[in-house]
Amino acid sequence: MDPRTAELTRLAEIVDRLREGCPWDREQTLETMAPCAQEEAAEVADAVASGSAEATCEELGDLLMNVFLMSRIGEQAGRFTLADVARRIGDKLIHRHPHVFGDVQADTAKQVLANWDRIKEAEKAAKRGGAPKSVLDDVPERLASLGRAFKLGKRAAKVGFDWPDPSGALDKVREEVAELEQAIGARDRGPDARGRLEHELGDLLFAVVNVARKLELDPDQALRAASVRFERRFRHVEESLGPRLKEAGLAEMERLWQQAKAAGM
Repeated sequence: MDPRTAELTRLAEIVDRLREGCPWDREQTLETMAPCAQEEAAEVADAVASGSAEATCEELGDLLMNVFLMSRIGEQAGRFTLADVARRIGDKLIHRHPHVFGDVQADTAKQVLANWDRIKEAEKAAKRGGAPKSVLDDVPERLASLGRAFKLGKRAAKVGFDWPDPSGALDKVREEVAELEQAIGARDRGPDARGRLEHELGDLLFAVVNVARKLELDPDQALRAASVRFERRFRHVEESLGPRLKEAGLAEMERLWQQAKAAGM
């Protein structure tokens, strides 16, 4: 037997037994497991970023267990089985890769993505009976905020609602900064001052995500890297000041921060 088949079969049997014999596993529903799957996917991304093969393997296993358990829950509810899940994705991959499983020509990744999008749109049209639908539909509402903003901008760009280059997106950031500054200046006026601040801050964050998109950068990855840098530099400030941390002034903290930055932390 193929080792992959053997291990996947073993995992399915383990999950089935847990579903029957573990009080926690028995209580779970698709709704309670969905956040777990999101968390495990994030941990996979962290493991990949760490460069550790061992951590990546472990986190992928945790995510796979979630897929198996959710499939078992779906089977017990009479909705779908693990076989259904595997069959659906298998059929989808074959259908969306005609350059591999058919006679379509695609020599570059760009051509592959163009074919993928065309086939996906045809599938959606068939499901909705050809009725008009927004290009923004099907962007998951529960997607992480940065990722959802990125995807919404990308979808709108497909029909021409976009700047020709990154400078236009950067101009929009400057515009939103100015509007946020105005909102901050008027924050003590009116009953909805806080709501306006949130509104303008959201617009600014969305504009920054569009800059990342135009630069072909992942905003989530950029922010994660910035957070890592912040942590390293602040830890340097903490270690340098020791017990004097709370008494030290901002100027001294900033000097140490710049020291860490200059050292490449």
